[in-house]
Amino acid sequence: MLQASRGARLVTTHPHLMANYGRLEINIVRGNGCWLYDESGNSYLDLVAGIAVCALGHAHPRIARAVAEQAATLVHVSNLVHHEPAGTLADRLAELSGFDAVFFCNSGSEANEAAIKLARKHAWRGGERDRNVILAAKGSFHGRTMGALAATDNPAYHEGFEPLPRGFAHVAFNDVAALDAAIGPTTACFLVEPVQGESGVVPATREYLEAARRLCDERGALLIFDEVQCGMGRLGPLFAFEHFGVKPDAFTLAKSLANGLPIGALVVRGDAASSLKPGDHGTTFGGSPVPAAAALEHLKIRDVLDLEEHVRVAGALLRAELAAIATELDTVFEQPRGIGLMLGLPVREPHVAKDFVAHGLDHGVFLNAAGRNTLRFVPPLIISADEIRDAAQRLRATIAATLRG
Repeated sequence: MLQASRGARLVTTHPHLMANYGRLEINIVRGNGCWLYDESGNSYLDLVAGIAVCALGHAHPRIARAVAEQAATLVHVSNLVHHEPAGTLADRLAELSGFDAVFFCNSGSEANEAAIKLARKHAWRGGERDRNVILAAKGSFHGRTMGALAATDNPAYHEGFEPLPRGFAHVAFNDVAALDAAIGPTTACFLVEPVQGESGVVPATREYLEAARRLCDERGALLIFDEVQCGMGRLGPLFAFEHFGVKPDAFTLAKSLANGLPIGALVVRGDAASSLKPGDHGTTFGGSPVPAAAALEHLKIRDVLDLEEHVRVAGALLRAELAAIATELDTVFEQPRGIGLMLGLPVREPHVAKDFVAHGLDHGVFLNAAGRNTLRFVPPLIISADEIRDAAQRLRATIAATLRG
């Protein structure tokens, strides 16, 4: 429940960490379920989940046990040989998705880099050497490595890193006519997030994704979904494409796949699944035994929790709480948007979303601001109804304190 008073926050700083993050003045030392704890013993209801990563919450005992057992058996052996955790995980993802092949890496950016290379190599192997343009949506975020950054439509992220790789273009999001005009004979793929996360939680329309599928089929391009943030049950179904009823040629996963351990995946079907041959792409650590074991355990836990229905119910409750706040404070907030437990509460100017984040710490709630001046809510998928109501109380207190200045 909402705490009446909170202790002072000690903050242990680490001066040798490179200053490329704007970190909050807080030092988290442990987590449990949907809660985080700082070095002073203060608790925080976590509505960020490591940026949509800890789907099963913090310190899940089954995940911890799977990691410990695998670490005591085999930590790393490289992709020069087969090993059971990665092979079994690939089989399971293929079975659950109905796709044909899986490439493992270490992050969402790397999964999207692999998708970019796959699209170009697929066209090249088909004799279409000029089909090399990666088309992405305006407002997109696909990662910070150079290829994924070129696919990302955010000038602030590009600044100081030009020249970026060539062969990338962007088209208006949720604009079918613009997409029709953009997909052509040089388009290798259309890479799109079913829900744009970093842009402020903006879902694609079903019509838009259906049009993308039709146009890619008609014009020989691949359709690739970036499900790094919106996949793995965050919208309800395990894969985001299932929510929309549109099946891409490939999709990328990362973030919550191993519930906090670094892993990414490119999942491919059809002819494109055999486009990458030995020597075309690789990674030293991708699909290593420990994160693969954690991901396998994550999928096993999902089988007994019925998370799809829980996300539907919990997401509706959280959305209703956010909608009530937006209605009461309609000069400060717009109505929430999003799907499942991936929701955004847009903040009206001159108010600034990140200002609420700092005040949230004083009221025991961990918040996150995303692009377009939006508070983003991506809590652990296991969050309970009581915790959602508690979060709403804490959010109201946070808002009041922020507005007081």
